[in-house]
Amino acid sequence: MNTAPLQGIKVVDFTNVQSGPSCTQLLAWLGAEVIKIERPGKGDATRNELQFDPNEPSYYFLQLNSDKKSLTLDAATPDGKAILTKLIEGADIFIENLHPGAMDKLGFSWEEVHKINPRCIYGTIKGFPVSSKFANLKAYEPVAQVTAAAASTTGWWEGDNAVPTQSGAALGDSNTGMHMTIGLLAALQQRERTGVGSFVYQSMHNACLNLCRIKTRDQLTLDRIGYLTQYPQYPNQKFPDYVPRSGNQEGSGVLGWTYKCKGWETDPNAYAYIILQRGAKDFEKACAALGFEDWLTNPDFNTADARDRHKQEIYARIQAWAIDKDKYEIVDLLAPAGVPCAPVLSTKEIMNDESLYDGNTLVKINQGGNIGEFVTVGVPFTISDYQPTYGPCPDLGENTVEVLTSLGYTPEQIETFKANGTTAPLPKVPENNK
Repeated sequence: MNTAPLQGIKVVDFTNVQSGPSCTQLLAWLGAEVIKIERPGKGDATRNELQFDPNEPSYYFLQLNSDKKSLTLDAATPDGKAILTKLIEGADIFIENLHPGAMDKLGFSWEEVHKINPRCIYGTIKGFPVSSKFANLKAYEPVAQVTAAAASTTGWWEGDNAVPTQSGAALGDSNTGMHMTIGLLAALQQRERTGVGSFVYQSMHNACLNLCRIKTRDQLTLDRIGYLTQYPQYPNQKFPDYVPRSGNQEGSGVLGWTYKCKGWETDPNAYAYIILQRGAKDFEKACAALGFEDWLTNPDFNTADARDRHKQEIYARIQAWAIDKDKYEIVDLLAPAGVPCAPVLSTKEIMNDESLYDGNTLVKINQGGNIGEFVTVGVPFTISDYQPTYGPCPDLGENTVEVLTSLGYTPEQIETFKANGTTAPLPKVPENNK
């Protein structure tokens, strides 16, 4: 029995780079047939971006386009428009992430696609909400982060490197793809009741801002009382009228920080994160595990509010305790006492952890040929009666003939499309013939 949640759903994927492909790859892994439209002779920009071998697609492309079908198509030609129209007629979802106005110019706006197939759900990814004064900016990952309060609240608040800092997590790209996936799945469920496809608009800015929700919480508090007790600046520094950067503080009411561990001089990831919870029982257990029982009777530390006022002393003492211990040893000592803590892991350590190759967390895909096997992040959730399978990425145009044949085109027509530049680049004219 095929239990794939999206079995029978056909997706026309007019996206490129990361935000759109991360969404459509997840749809493919959930069982949808995803037909990726690529430029003849060029393909998705990431095929040739950050390559490890000039003759092979990059890992950037490979990690975002597994289990899709590649159709090379110039949708600006008359034949290309006709082919794309046929695809849309049989599609459940059409998704694009071109710059604002590009699909309108091409003739495949939401309004036009809705006329072609009223049941087709139209997904569009743009940099900003339509209402935004930045709506026409060309949006890249950092652009979304710096305009959604992610960068202004990330990093150090003092010192030479006290600059707005973007997250290592793709808050504007893959995160946008996940948000778009939610919207498309909701639209599919809606269509079950209405019989009509809807328009799903997802901006990179809003996806990023959604993950900065607690920073807007902090702004509300700051506006009300003028300070933030959970921040390391409290109580000894004056707060600005905006949420400041706060280093490695946990973000809510508990006292969390990153501590240097044994070997930090040569290993930039020899750190552990340790949290002191606010509850009296939790704090008592943490003190016992740390050997800091004197804190239980010291009025500077024996209440959560007092600890907020003496953060720097707490950081300093825990740092002195941690400095001669391995980051994994710290977890072994504190975790049994219920202390929230974890080692700081590098990408190398994560990818070398065999326990994570569980069929979803990290997966190995056999691309074949000179590439062989590569690692990527799988479906981030599990479904009790469905296990995704992870297949290779398509070569550029690998499925062109297959898709066109399924649309009813004859071999002769397919050859014509190839010759007239619709599905293959036109041959270059020699210089002396110009």
